[in-house]
Amino acid sequence: MKILEELFARGILSEKQLVDLKKQINETGKTEEEIIIEKKIISEKDLFEIKSKILNIPLKKVNASQISPALFEIIPEETSVNYKVAVLAKEDNILHIGMVYPEDIAARNVLRFLANQQNFNYKIYLITLSDLVNILKQRHDIEIETKKTLEKSDKELGVKTGESADNILYDLAAEGSLSKTSVVAEDAPIVKIVFIILKDAVEKNASDIHIEPQKDKLNIRFRLNGILRSRLSLPLKIHPSIVARIKILAGLKIDENRIPQDGRFSSKINNKEIDFRVATFPTLYGEKVELRVLDPFTGLKSFEELGLTGRNLELVKAAIKKPYGMILSAGPTGSGKTTTQYAILRSLNKDNVNIVTLEDPVEYSIPGVNQSQVKPEIGYSFARGLRQILRQDPNIIMVGEIRDEETADLAVNAALTGHIVLSTIHANSSVGVIPRLIDMGVKSFLIPSTISIAISQRLIRLLCPYCKIKITPPSEVRKYILEKIKSINKIIKEKEKITIGDNFYIYASRGCEFCDQTGYSGRVAIYEVLLMTEELGELIQKNPSENLIFKLAQRQGMLTLEQEGILKVLEGKTSIQELVRATGKTE
Repeated sequence: MKILEELFARGILSEKQLVDLKKQINETGKTEEEIIIEKKIISEKDLFEIKSKILNIPLKKVNASQISPALFEIIPEETSVNYKVAVLAKEDNILHIGMVYPEDIAARNVLRFLANQQNFNYKIYLITLSDLVNILKQRHDIEIETKKTLEKSDKELGVKTGESADNILYDLAAEGSLSKTSVVAEDAPIVKIVFIILKDAVEKNASDIHIEPQKDKLNIRFRLNGILRSRLSLPLKIHPSIVARIKILAGLKIDENRIPQDGRFSSKINNKEIDFRVATFPTLYGEKVELRVLDPFTGLKSFEELGLTGRNLELVKAAIKKPYGMILSAGPTGSGKTTTQYAILRSLNKDNVNIVTLEDPVEYSIPGVNQSQVKPEIGYSFARGLRQILRQDPNIIMVGEIRDEETADLAVNAALTGHIVLSTIHANSSVGVIPRLIDMGVKSFLIPSTISIAISQRLIRLLCPYCKIKITPPSEVRKYILEKIKSINKIIKEKEKITIGDNFYIYASRGCEFCDQTGYSGRVAIYEVLLMTEELGELIQKNPSENLIFKLAQRQGMLTLEQEGILKVLEGKTSIQELVRATGKTE
C-alpha cells in the first residue's frame, strides 16, 4: 500500500488514519485509490500525480472524445472494464495504453497476450479512474452505435433480399412508416443511423449538421458554438441511402439529385419536438446535405438571454413601444440577426395586434403570428409578399431580409404609413445600414422619419463555467483593454464610468469534459445599437457619410461591438481571443 505510506510520510495521514484505511481496504476489497477518492483525502488529480512518481510512469490527461473509434476495438470492452485498461492513441505504430493499475500483474499479462495476438507494440501511461470512465462511456457514443448499425445493414439492406437500400426506403415510405413528422426510430439500419446523427446533434447543442460526401468517405460535421467540427466518418457506399432517408422525411424528390432542394421535418428527440431545416446541394461526389437544427427551447430567447443589456436594451424596448418605424438588424450570415428579430416579435405579440411575417425560410413557429414563407421560384418574393401584407390590415410586419430596391422602397413606405417594420439587412455595422439603404435607392430625406433603430451584432462564445480561471493579462492585452476602457468612458454617462485598478484580471479556460475540451460553452450576442435622433437625421440629409455618422453616434453614447465585447471580457463571460475572433479587431 505504497500510496497510503507516501501520504503518511508527507503528513497528510496520521498513524491512526493509516491503520484505519488499511483495515478498510482489507475488509472491503477496494483499492487504495478508490478508498482515498471516496474519503476525499486528496483530489484524484493529486492522487494520481503521487502514484505516477511512485511507479515512475507518466500520467496522461485524456480527452475521450478525441480517441479514434477504431482504437476501441483493439481491447475488448470486457477486458477494459475488468482490468481498467484502454488504448489512448497510436503514434508511429506504437499504441499508447492507459492503465489505472499498471502495477497489476494480471493486467500486464493480459496486455502482453493481446499485443502478441494482434502484433502491436505499446507504451504504458497512467490514467485516472475518471478518465477511464469517460473512455468507456465514449465507446457507446455515436461512432460505436453507428458501426454496430452498419454491421447489420449489409444483412438487412439489400444483401438478403437483393434489394437496394433505396428500394427498401421507397417501400417503407409507401407503407407510411416514414412520415414527415415521424419519431425517426424505426428498425431499418439506415433509419437508425440517421436517428443517431440527429440525436447526437441535439444532445451536443449543434446548430447545424453537414453531411458531406468525399472521394473515399462520408464526412459528418457539426457546427458547435459557431465552429464547424468533424464528428463522424462513414463508408461512402451508404451515402445515397442516408440522403434518401432525409429526403423522405423532408418531403423532397428522391430521384432528383441534379439541382438543390429545400425542405423541413420534425422529429421527437429526448421527448422534445425538434425541427430540422434541410438543404441539399449537388457536389462532385454526390449530394451534400445541410440540416439546421431548430430547437424552440434554445432558439426562442428573451432579450436578456440574447445578451442585450444596459443602454442597448433600453433603446430596443423604447423602439418597440413606438406605434411605427423600422427596426433593422445588420450583420453577416450566422450572426444571430433572425434570433433577435424573433425575440422582438415575441415581445410585440399581443391579442390586440395583427403580426404578419415574410420569411425565407420560417425557422420557428410562433403561436398568434401569421408567418408566410416566400418562394422566389414561383414568383412569390419579399416584394410581392409585402404588397399583399399591406392588404392584411397588419400592425406589425416582419420582412426576413431587405435585399433589393423594390423591397426597401415598400418597407420604407410601410413604416411611413403607421406600421412597425422589422427586417434584416447585410451591412457590417449599425452605421453602415444608412448608406446601404441609400445605395438601394431609398431617398435620404425619408430615412430619419422611418428608422427607429439599427442594430448590428455578432455572436461570441461563452467561457465554460466549469474550467474558466482568473489570469493576469499579458502586457499587450492589458494595454489594449485599458485603451478601450478609456474610449468607453468618453462615451458613457458620468455615473456609469468604468474604473479598474492597474492589477486587474481577465478570464481564460483550460478545457474540460463539460465543454469537450474547447474551453467554451454556449454563445451570446454583442450589440451595437444606432438610435435615430433629430441631430442624426439632419446629418443624414446633409452629408450621409458613414464616418461622420459614426462620430456623431459615438458622441450620443453608442458603444461599438468591440467596446461592448470588452465589457463582457471584464465580466468574465468571454475571452479576449474570442472577442478578437468575432470582431476581427486587434487594436
